[in-house]
Amino acid sequence: MYVEQFTTMTSTQPRIILLFSGKRKSGKDYVTDLIQKRLTAEMCCILRLSAPLKQQYAKDHSLDYEELLGSGQYKESYRADMIRWGEMKRHQDSGFFCRLAIKHATQPIWIISDCRRMSDVQWFHEEFPERCICVRVEASEQTRSQRGWRYTTGIDDAESECGLDEGVKFDFIIRNDGAEDVLEKQLEDLLSLIKSPKEESNTQNKIKPEK
Repeated sequence: MYVEQFTTMTSTQPRIILLFSGKRKSGKDYVTDLIQKRLTAEMCCILRLSAPLKQQYAKDHSLDYEELLGSGQYKESYRADMIRWGEMKRHQDSGFFCRLAIKHATQPIWIISDCRRMSDVQWFHEEFPERCICVRVEASEQTRSQRGWRYTTGIDDAESECGLDEGVKFDFIIRNDGAEDVLEKQLEDLLSLIKSPKEESNTQNKIKPEK
């Protein structure tokens, strides 16, 4: 349904960039995977800012990169130190991981599935002006707990979890508390924002990080 509307795009520059954020266990990956399936991998790619971070962290610390990409206890045991290490890198160069994440992207629609900081959002707005849509995935603490979340000091109160709690006017908020019919309706509404250049143009001017 949506594929036909994107088949004329030939440029390697993105037409739309969906900047996703949300708390741990809110279901960001689940939601972004659903969107990519609807748009197809040919037209839409999922880019994770954490992937190049984890790759370099694993290399520097002789760890299993594939395990760090997962959602299990292995990643959780290194999460706090990895956050500190990533902050050090970002202080040196705020766009370091953003540039690495998009290096090989060729599809017309990009999904950045794990924006965590204002600097992430600002970098994409500056590098790709008027192409970004900010999307927040939200779930209740009860739902997140059922998915395995437990509040952890040094993680849940760190910038990596709280950096976008304020200061961003999200264009779209998706509630992901487990009701599939509700989620499906929200996905259809989001997809309608990007299905045509005209609607994209109408959206561009109102999706900006707050100053």
